[in-house]
Amino acid sequence: MLNGALIGCGFFAQNQMHGWAGIDGVAITAVCDRDPEKAEATAARFGARAYTDAAAMLAAERLDFVDIATTVGSHRPLVELAAQAGLHVICQKPFAETMADAQAMVAAVDAAGKVLMIHENFRWQSAVRAAIDAIRAGDIGTPFFGRVTFRSGYDVYAGQPYLATDARFIIQDLGIHILDIARALFGDVITISATTRRVNPKIRGEDVATMLLEHDSGATSVVDCSYATRRSPETFPETLLEIDGDLGSLRLDAGYRLVIQREGETIRDVAPPLLPWASRPWHNIQESVQIIQQHFVDCLRDGREPETSGRDNLKTLALVEAAYASARDRSRLDVRSW
Repeated sequence: MLNGALIGCGFFAQNQMHGWAGIDGVAITAVCDRDPEKAEATAARFGARAYTDAAAMLAAERLDFVDIATTVGSHRPLVELAAQAGLHVICQKPFAETMADAQAMVAAVDAAGKVLMIHENFRWQSAVRAAIDAIRAGDIGTPFFGRVTFRSGYDVYAGQPYLATDARFIIQDLGIHILDIARALFGDVITISATTRRVNPKIRGEDVATMLLEHDSGATSVVDCSYATRRSPETFPETLLEIDGDLGSLRLDAGYRLVIQREGETIRDVAPPLLPWASRPWHNIQESVQIIQQHFVDCLRDGREPETSGRDNLKTLALVEAAYASARDRSRLDVRSW
């Protein structure tokens, strides 16, 4: 049995608790939040012990890992605290506010001889995963162009009001996921250029971003994100794909429809299941939470590095930082220098 603790009992963390409950051989024995009402409510809901101080919790509990589901500014001290306690760590994205903080966290967990994985769950959505698996299996040959897109008008601010007040919004919160999918599909990135815009006057940061990526595989991809797009039907929270390969093409269309064209056409329904605790339209993301957490557990048991390890996520975080710099300077940047 692996015993874990959750730090941060906010809106999204409830999905993580449900996900852990669905994984065999794992128990979340304690939860922590600075707000005692949130900690106690989550503990009561899931049968755990409640704390308001992370250090006190780690000292009192016998744990194997910690799941950090707090906002980005608290990640470094919490990850370093967990490393000092000799624990494996799964940490929410965005991993860090700066590359220096991210590198320090990776180094701290490495020094402890433990595993650090970033909760980069979009590439683990079952529909996106079906497309990644098809590309890696060579179903359309070698990709040379792709578009990874997430465009929506869904009110994400209702559940996470801080998104409307942060100086950085769509690239840091959503674009990081979409950039990570592009890396999973086409490999690491050489150069990036980006433009951003704020359409919603009630928010502080950008709510539209378009990025052009050159991958070291030779592929070119366009990554575009928007929370200002009005469309019917609403496609939130689906990521849509268009990929051209030298032997065919692949599309992940709205409604979880995977289309592969290669000497004919194959169409698959890759809609995610509605887990007992999930609700539409979030069920896509909610399922991916359980999938990525299962991957974390499997890696701990097998002694291997997670696909979205802290070390791997440094490359995705570098894309976020380079995208903001490119948009600011209206430049094309070599990501390898970050």
